[in-house]
Amino acid sequence: MAKPLPTSVRNHLTGLRILLLFTVVCGLAYPLVITGVSQVAFSQQANGSLVKDTKGHVVGSSLIGQNFTIVSADGKTSSPDPKLFQSRPSAAGTNGYDPTASGGTNKGTNDAGLVTTYTQLKSDIAKFNGVSQSQVPADAITSSGSGLDPDISPAYAEIQVNRVAKARGISPAAVEALVKKYTQDRTLGFLGEPRVNVLELNIALTKAG
Repeated sequence: MAKPLPTSVRNHLTGLRILLLFTVVCGLAYPLVITGVSQVAFSQQANGSLVKDTKGHVVGSSLIGQNFTIVSADGKTSSPDPKLFQSRPSAAGTNGYDPTASGGTNKGTNDAGLVTTYTQLKSDIAKFNGVSQSQVPADAITSSGSGLDPDISPAYAEIQVNRVAKARGISPAAVEALVKKYTQDRTLGFLGEPRVNVLELNIALTKAG
C-alpha cells in the first residue's frame, strides 16, 4: 500500500493544478474568445480603425491624428498643404503627431512663451485661410492633451472651406457638403462636442477629385 504524500506536497500539487487551470482559462481560452467576438462583431475597431486611401493603401487610423503637410525636396522643411484640411496643433514629438511621444505642452496660461506661440499661430492660420483672426477658433491654435486628436471643430473646418476649394479648383459648396457629411454629433447626444475627423474628410476630398 502506497504511503500517502505529505500534506505540504499535496497542497503544492493542488495549487499547481489550479494555476494550470486558470492559465488555460484566463490566459488562453478567454483571450481567444474575446478576440473572436471582436473580430466578428467589431472588426473595424478591433483592427485599429484603419483608414485606406483611394488606392486601398492604409494611410492612418481614424483614432489618431496626423499632419497634412508638403515636405521640401531636401526633407528639411514642411508647410501646410493648401489642398487639404489641417489638423489642430500637436505637441507630440518634435514635429507633432508622433504616436510614440503622446503628450501636451504642459504649459499654463501664465507662460509667456505659450501666449506668444498662440498669438503667432492665430495670425498664421488667419492668413493661410484668408479669414480674420477673430474667426480663428480655439482648437485651431491649441493642442490636445494627448497631442494626437484626430478631430477638429466644425468652426475650424468652416474657415478652411474656401481655401481648400480654391486650391482644388472646385466649388465651396461641394467642399461644404463633405464637411457636413463628416461632421459627427455629440456622442449619445450629450457627450463631448460636434467634431470633424480630418483624415476621413481629406480622403473623401481626394476621392471627389
